[in-house]
Amino acid sequence: MSVLELARAEIRAMQPYSSARMEASGGQVLLNANESAWPPAGDALGCNRYPEPQPAALVDALATLYGVRREQLLVGRGSDEAIDLLVRAFCRAGEDAILIQPPTFGMYAVCARIQHAGVIEVPLAGDFGLDVDAVLAALTPEVKLVFVCTPNNPAGRCVPRAQVERLAGALAGRALLVVDEAYVEFADDGSVSDLIDRYDHVAVLRTLSKAWALAGARIGCLLAHAEVVALLRRIMPPYPLPLPCVAVALEALSAQGRADMWGHVRRIRDERARMASRLAALPGVRAVLPSQANFLAVRFDDAGAAYRRLLDAGIVVRDVRRHPNLDDALRITLGTPQENARVLEVLRAASGGRQA
Repeated sequence: MSVLELARAEIRAMQPYSSARMEASGGQVLLNANESAWPPAGDALGCNRYPEPQPAALVDALATLYGVRREQLLVGRGSDEAIDLLVRAFCRAGEDAILIQPPTFGMYAVCARIQHAGVIEVPLAGDFGLDVDAVLAALTPEVKLVFVCTPNNPAGRCVPRAQVERLAGALAGRALLVVDEAYVEFADDGSVSDLIDRYDHVAVLRTLSKAWALAGARIGCLLAHAEVVALLRRIMPPYPLPLPCVAVALEALSAQGRADMWGHVRRIRDERARMASRLAALPGVRAVLPSQANFLAVRFDDAGAAYRRLLDAGIVVRDVRRHPNLDDALRITLGTPQENARVLEVLRAASGGRQA
């Protein structure tokens, strides 16, 4: 069975929009796209011209980085765009569904509901581990996409590779398994992107927004079977990536950029261990959840009061109390050592505690 049989028949059959840049490239006189012949003031990138739909240099750099072939990679505006494209390509409105494991990243459900697709929830276990048996028991013929976030957001726990592989084997011919690895650079375990060569129904989401510090550039990608990538290109907007964003991404992916990134990751991991220990010692803190990401989920005696104290001090953290099993928790991103020290100072002062 081809993975494309899981996709919407009308998407497989549709004639995609063919942009001017897709139809012809490489010419010296470009008069086919109704662009301005004159660049704007101060432009060094040629922004008067539409960019490549899938910039070759960036696709090649990312494919090398992630160890996949270029036809197995789709680059777009953050991994959010890939989530939306997957839902639109595989879920018929009012008929199909996705399966998620809350607490998890909220955009999976948002994209499904915009598409009028169902959302089946199989909560994570009390320790935020994935229950593979429960996921498989909840699977229905309507489920076309199963999203797994590892390390999970907002709890921070990884899904062991063995569990991902077990899901991949069980979902063959039934649903596409989408593994979201937005935070994998911070984790002890590596990517499962090599599975896409063994399973045509496994896809992996990656982003440059977190470890690569390019949240403002909005660069993310989907790693998947070449047929899945080609299918999503049918419904993707013709010019998704602005030239300045491509340029800054290529600079970040240079040899120096890669070295800088891994240096920052090491510092964040050090800060993660230090902050987990210091936070756990504060009065009013019930627990600090183990994390493999660049944040810590922290349980408080009074999370609302802690949130307000931090906000009054000019520190914005994420209130995650609406999520299952996190009704006493805040998610605190790891900042600079100075920013982290300020968080500890505010929480310690509010509790009347001494230096931890």
